[in-house]
Amino acid sequence: MSVFNELYKYRELLKTTIKKDIRGKYKASFLGVLWSFINPLLQVLVYAIVFPYIMRVQTPNYLIFLICGIIPWTWFTYSLSNGTTSITNNANLIKKVYFPREILPISVVTSGLINFLISCVIILIFVLLGGVGLSWHLVFLPVIAIAQYLFTLAAVFLLSAFNVYVKDVEYMVVFLLNIFFYATPVLYSVDMFSGSWLAWIFKLNPMAHFINAYRDIFYVHQIPQLENILFLILLGFILVGLCYLVFKKLEKRFAEEV
Repeated sequence: MSVFNELYKYRELLKTTIKKDIRGKYKASFLGVLWSFINPLLQVLVYAIVFPYIMRVQTPNYLIFLICGIIPWTWFTYSLSNGTTSITNNANLIKKVYFPREILPISVVTSGLINFLISCVIILIFVLLGGVGLSWHLVFLPVIAIAQYLFTLAAVFLLSAFNVYVKDVEYMVVFLLNIFFYATPVLYSVDMFSGSWLAWIFKLNPMAHFINAYRDIFYVHQIPQLENILFLILLGFILVGLCYLVFKKLEKRFAEEV
């Protein structure tokens, strides 16, 4: 409870940091926050040309299928890449002022969540214009988002703390995210590997479950596999707790190492 009490005590700093993360990324650009929408749209445009016409992917309404994967993946990569450097990028602040250091990784993941929820408007526009339509299954969106939030936050706690001591971590994260992208069903369907040993790899990949769940509610209009999502929420809470303990253990020398 002392953790939540301290976060509540510094809630204004947390709010300010979240706002800074949301606005600061594109502060100097002409289009500003609109890049949060433009970047995933440009990605979708490229993949929508390459995969259906060059790779001959035969997925109905592939553009909608694709954007249901790109938007959650963008949140995940944004949080991991920016969260990993959240401590080292604020070295001057850490050396001068005391505040709960966990505010920095939490603010990155939370600002990513807010951008994701805003970007869901893009998905809604695509499903409406594409004729797929809306359904009541959208009520499961907060549940899926909470599950992804917990897993992302756990990873960011761990990576941001390790990056203070081993600066190569941030470069390794960028490399691994590029590999992980193709090991996650963002551009293709898991059904392509049904019955193959590769299907077991997808079962061990949390992002595969999250993206499939988003497609269930936006694209397929069916109830996602709730037993999987609820299990991932429970596992996410456990991982957040464990990674937070590691973060607090390593936090003691942050000021010296940064």
